Amino acid sequence: MARIDVRITTDDGTCPASLHLPDGDGPWPGVLLFPDAGGLRDTKRVMADRLAGMGYVTLVPDVYYREGDWRPFDIATVFTDPDERARLAEFMGNLTRDRILADAGAYLEFLLARPEVTGAAAGTTGYCMGGRLSLITAGAHPDKVAAAASFHGGGIAVADDPQSPHLAAGRITATVYVAGAEDDDHFTPEQAKLLDAALTDAGVRHTVEFYPAKHGFAVPDNPTYDEAAEDRHWKALEALYGATLHA
Repeated sequence: MARIDVRITTDDGTCPASLHLPDGDGPWPGVLLFPDAGGLRDTKRVMADRLAGMGYVTLVPDVYYREGDWRPFDIATVFTDPDERARLAEFMGNLTRDRILADAGAYLEFLLARPEVTGAAAGTTGYCMGGRLSLITAGAHPDKVAAAASFHGGGIAVADDPQSPHLAAGRITATVYVAGAEDDDHFTPEQAKLLDAALTDAGVRHTVEFYPAKHGFAVPDNPTYDEAAEDRHWKALEALYGATLHA
């Protein structure tokens, strides 16, 4: 597999990103991987390598590119260090919905235009914060997203949030897979019911389920990483993309 450092032109500048190519002769379907709150780092590159090994050209953008040459977060301590937690909250706050929508369009346009990529639509996946970005992207760019996944994502079905992604269910044409963590305040059973109802009413093919693990289960550098849940998540992605990105 090959890793290529690339740069994506956006409305607000240039976004560094990591592009991961399968071995052999392409072209292959494309996948846009949204990182968790920790942003683009080695763990996300390793996860993208795994997707490339499954036969998907995978793009991981630096969603915090507007912050300049920012210092990477230590996921093991970021939520217990007050200064780092405040810096992370600032970064996340600066990533407004309007910016997410504009950036997602640029990411997809870049990915689908690559000569290594086949098809008119890509898959998306996201973790924690990235799960929300994955579903927002599916609703905002239905013609370019054929499959959308969210793992231990937060803020994806909030009843009193006018920007909650579930409100865009009627615009989603992708097949959707959502896996929450049990006992996770970021995505509760009540929110899962709200999301399931919205997707069902909109006629979206979907699965919403919970893994017996903690928030952050699929990301190896997360203190709550769970090997069995991570393995289950890879199998779910393989099934999702295998059924949707090879038509």
